[in-house]
Amino acid sequence: MNHETLGLYCFVHRKEKCLIMGAMEIQRKNLKVNLFFIVLMLLCGLTAAHLSGFGPTVYAKSTGTFDAPESFSRLADMASPAVVNIRIEKTVKSRGPSGRQFQRDPFGRESPFKDFFERFFGEEGQREFRQPSVGSGFIIDKSGYVVTNNHVIENADKIVVKLDDDNEFDAEVVGRDPNTDIALLKIKADRDLPFIKLGDSKKLKIGQWVLAIGSPFGLERTVTAGIVSAKGRVIGSGPYDDFIQTDASINPGNSGGPLLNMDGEVVGINTAIIASATGIGFAIPISLAEGIIAQLKSEGEVTRGWLGVAIQDLTVEMAEYYGLKDRKGVLVADVFKGDPADKAGIQAKDIILEVNDRKIETSRQLTSMIAGLKVGETAKVEVFRDRRIKTFSIKLAKRDDARLSARARPRERQEEEELGIRVAELTAEMARQFNIEDMTGVVVVDIASDSKGSEAGIQSGDIIKEINHRVIETVDDYKTAIQKTEEGDNLNFFIWRRNAGFLVVKLTR
Repeated sequence: MNHETLGLYCFVHRKEKCLIMGAMEIQRKNLKVNLFFIVLMLLCGLTAAHLSGFGPTVYAKSTGTFDAPESFSRLADMASPAVVNIRIEKTVKSRGPSGRQFQRDPFGRESPFKDFFERFFGEEGQREFRQPSVGSGFIIDKSGYVVTNNHVIENADKIVVKLDDDNEFDAEVVGRDPNTDIALLKIKADRDLPFIKLGDSKKLKIGQWVLAIGSPFGLERTVTAGIVSAKGRVIGSGPYDDFIQTDASINPGNSGGPLLNMDGEVVGINTAIIASATGIGFAIPISLAEGIIAQLKSEGEVTRGWLGVAIQDLTVEMAEYYGLKDRKGVLVADVFKGDPADKAGIQAKDIILEVNDRKIETSRQLTSMIAGLKVGETAKVEVFRDRRIKTFSIKLAKRDDARLSARARPRERQEEEELGIRVAELTAEMARQFNIEDMTGVVVVDIASDSKGSEAGIQSGDIIKEINHRVIETVDDYKTAIQKTEEGDNLNFFIWRRNAGFLVVKLTR
């Protein structure tokens, strides 16, 4: 009997490359192979599985199918009319006399024109000049409210909003919030304006497609696409950092523009980039921005609840030191005198476990939660103190970010060395230098490089607050606490460190 063998190769197109997926051997007995129908079936398979849509192709194991986003044209057409270009002008001062900058020649000599201009014009004060800048924004309702970043319009003398149809309007600042970098503008048009619906950024998932529209480098309504790379990013821009990270291309000028989901809803406000990185951009989640926008629209400013405490996250060592079964909670590093927490009885070194029956795990979570409560509202705060749980009712005040208090009382300086650690009592000058209010403790003024203290990680400038739960207020207290232990005993130093907060350092005597 005759056998015919036909090798068919399946080519799959991905990123403009043809990858050989395999070969299939087909044997037919006493049958005539019709190549026309085989090729037709192959082409149909490729078209259905791989050639639909213009986006990258993603293989889904659960269904055995490829899920590819279609063209982004529909989203771009739908959203672009509501995305605006923001042009600002602000007055800045030039540097140097007459605003002129003189460079040195290749031999290091100053330009001969410098003396000429100084003799002719004299030592003038700094001159002012107008500096233009551009950014992006988007309209959120038909009456002309525009959302953008605060840094886009900060210190602007004039703000011009340019629409998709090239019409321009002078914009009024309704309100702004530097802490979240959000600003709300208003333009007046003689017609209803196109606007974009706000979505729900809490539903965003890592890996989900997003679209960014803005004016990078002044190139209006530039559309870029990417995915959600991460959520909840903290980049050090403010106390309420909670950024969406995306790899959709974002550049200077995109600031204030919308980040859209595949339903055409705003899920973020494009805000920041990392200058030294490529493909990393950050957007403010719309779930955070929505409440801010509402306050700016109704009140022109944002008011936030205020406890009046300085806080920090717990470490494993701190949780163990305090006797907590787990490390959930936030440590109160300081209490501002006269503020709500102080009036209610909260103390430094309390650990806040819950607020209004919601468990607290991080300082950022606590800050955000309290900020979201209304001024004058009473919050139920549960704390862990002396291995017991206490509950306080605290009437919140208005947060004042500029509020800092400093108090000091004179102390007589003494010094003592032990474990290679030299300590001294705190003075008013030291308290001002370290910006601390609670002056309880002794400060490490020197430490031997080859000592047990140095090996354990204690540093100059550390303030020792407790040793093995014994409160340290004077050098004598420090000396007594050390002497009450014997060689080989464990010592737990509870210290405060500038720019780090409270720490627990363990060493063996």
